[in-house]
Amino acid sequence: MSDYVPVSSDVLEWLMAGDPAIRWQTERDLLDAAPAVWRSTRSEVEQRGWGRRLLDLQDRTGTWGGGLYTPKWTSTTYTLLVLRRFGLPGSNHGAVAGCRRLFDEADWVDGGVSYWASHQFAERCVNGMVLALGSSFDVADRRVDSIAGLLIDAALPDGGWNCRDYQGATHSSFHTTISVLEGLLEWKRSTGSDQADAAIARGHEFMLEHRLYRSHRTGRVINDAWTTSHFPPRWHYDIMRGLDHLRDAGAAPDPRAADAVGIVEIQRRPDDRWGKGSQYSGETFFPLEPGRVAGRWNTLRALRILRWWNAEPRPHP
Repeated sequence: MSDYVPVSSDVLEWLMAGDPAIRWQTERDLLDAAPAVWRSTRSEVEQRGWGRRLLDLQDRTGTWGGGLYTPKWTSTTYTLLVLRRFGLPGSNHGAVAGCRRLFDEADWVDGGVSYWASHQFAERCVNGMVLALGSSFDVADRRVDSIAGLLIDAALPDGGWNCRDYQGATHSSFHTTISVLEGLLEWKRSTGSDQADAAIARGHEFMLEHRLYRSHRTGRVINDAWTTSHFPPRWHYDIMRGLDHLRDAGAAPDPRAADAVGIVEIQRRPDDRWGKGSQYSGETFFPLEPGRVAGRWNTLRALRILRWWNAEPRPHP
């Protein structure tokens, strides 16, 4: 493992000067604040800042952007995914209403879900997204459990998942696998069930066998874009998203992730911050971090990844 560089006080002050979505996660993951403290800050996500701005853009029918999955990135699905990453409280009425639109108006196939009427089969990446949302927000719908069961059963022999398994895909996709893993982890937390534990462990092994970004056959980088950090990640995988998931899941640091952690480390700027990273093309309601600036999201995520990597894993509160 690498030598851990402590977080400087000025970086912590800079993070704490950010949006409530940044501040409460900084308090929890870097400052070890008492739960009562960070939960109080977390409650501000629905009251002000980025979270409030997105909630105010919801229409009277409970959707965003006029659609369930498209347009990207202003649709109901992708707006809710961002609000989930902000830490919007699960009881928020707007988020629950949006989730209900997803569950009631999507096409259901054998327990799965697709948002395209002409699509005959469910896509596992969409399954994972909807599972994460239904588990994060207080939807209380039996179909949440049905998606979890479907995904547990749909894992491929290599331990991951692929949206095209119905077309005969036999090797897992990192894009699909990370969405499914995040969904299963949220479902595990919301239900207290251990039914997904084995599937999550196999998914982690799939990632680690590939060193999080390399071919298991040739050792070559699978996709150069994965070595840069993006926020929000949308449906895409990258190294920082993968590492942050392993940390969030309480996985033990594994030597096979050392190369990926090293890539995150070398992206630290001289001011001890990380850049805001690349953005995926598509329509957005507003930029989270406009201009050529240091990125609070990537700095927060990188610092908590390095803290996890250099310390004993702690259970998620």
